[in-house]
Amino acid sequence: MSLTGNSTPAEDWPTLLKDNARSGGQKPYPTRSPERSIWQFRAGSSVRSAPILRDGNLYVTSVAGALHAIDAITGTSKWKFQAGGQVHSTPSLFADQILFGCDDGKVYAINRHDGTKLWEAPTGAEVWSSPVIRNHIAFFGSADARVYAVEAASGKERWVQQLGGRVYSTIYAAERQLYLGCGDGRAYCLDSSSGKILWSTATGNGIDSSPAVVDDLVLIGSEDFFFYAISATTGQVRWKHETGLGIASSPAVWGDLTFFGSKDGFLYALETQTGKLRWKTTVGEVVTAPPGAGDGVVCIQAAGTFALDTGSGKIVWRAALAGAIQSVPVLAGETIYLASLSGEVYALR
Repeated sequence: MSLTGNSTPAEDWPTLLKDNARSGGQKPYPTRSPERSIWQFRAGSSVRSAPILRDGNLYVTSVAGALHAIDAITGTSKWKFQAGGQVHSTPSLFADQILFGCDDGKVYAINRHDGTKLWEAPTGAEVWSSPVIRNHIAFFGSADARVYAVEAASGKERWVQQLGGRVYSTIYAAERQLYLGCGDGRAYCLDSSSGKILWSTATGNGIDSSPAVVDDLVLIGSEDFFFYAISATTGQVRWKHETGLGIASSPAVWGDLTFFGSKDGFLYALETQTGKLRWKTTVGEVVTAPPGAGDGVVCIQAAGTFALDTGSGKIVWRAALAGAIQSVPVLAGETIYLASLSGEVYALR
C-alpha cells in the first residue's frame, strides 16, 4: 500500500517506515555489517527525523528547520529549503511534493525538484508527526490537540477534529478510518471523511508511538510501559505486553512478528496475534527509534545501528557511528542511509 497515490519503484522510501503499512522495508536487509561510508553529508544541525528517498534523491529535515535534497549517489546538496521553525517531522512524498510539519505550527509542501514552496497549512502549535497521504488527502496531528485533513495538492482544509491532548503520533490511514495515539493517553479511531471519533481506548499514559494496523489489530506502544493490540473495529484491547519503561518507538511488522523498541533499552519481538514474547535483545540504554524489518533481519538505530535475526534476536552486525542516532535506517539495495543527532547523514555499504 503506497502513500503516494501511484506505484513507486521498490527502491523508493517515500514516508516514515517506508509505507503506510509500517513495513519498514519488507525487502532483504544486508546480513553483514557495512564495510565503509560511501559519503557523509553535514546537515548543519541535529537530525531527529528519518530520511526519505525518491528517484535517487534523499530528503532530510534538520532541527534547525532546513529541508535538504541530497544526491543519493554522491552525497552532494541539490537544494535546501528553510522553514520558519525547528523541524522534528519526517517528510512524506506525494506526487512531486514533499510534505513535513514544523514547530512554527505549519505543514509545508515543497516542490521536490527545485525546493520551492507550494503551500503551507497552519495549525495552532508545533507539528512533530509526519503528514500521511491517502486518496489525495493529507492527514496530520498537531500539539494543539487537533487532527487536520487537508487537500494534498493545495493545502485546503477539509476538516479539523479536537482530541484530548497533543498529537505527536503519525496517523495510520486506512481506506475509511484513521488510527493514532494521543498525549491524553488514548488510542483513537477517526472517520477519514469527516474526522468524527469512532472509538477511543484509554491507556495509562500519553502515546507518542505511531500505530501499525494488521488483521484488524491496531498495534501501538504507550508511555505506561505497555504495548497494545487493539481491535481496529471496536477499540477493545485484545492483548498487551509490559516492558521495563515507556514506549515511544513505533512498531514494524514482518511475517507473524511485531517489533518495537522501549526506553528500557530492549528491542522486542512479539507474536502479532497473541502478544507472546518471541525474544528481546538489549541494543542501547534507551530505544526510541522505530525498527525496520525484512527478509529475516530487523534493523534498529540505538547505540549505533544494529541488525538482528528476526527469529532469534541474535545480533547479526552492528555499525558504530559518531553521534547518537534515533531515526529509521533507509535501505536501498546494498546501501543504508542514516541520519544522526550530530547532524551527519551517512550512506553506508
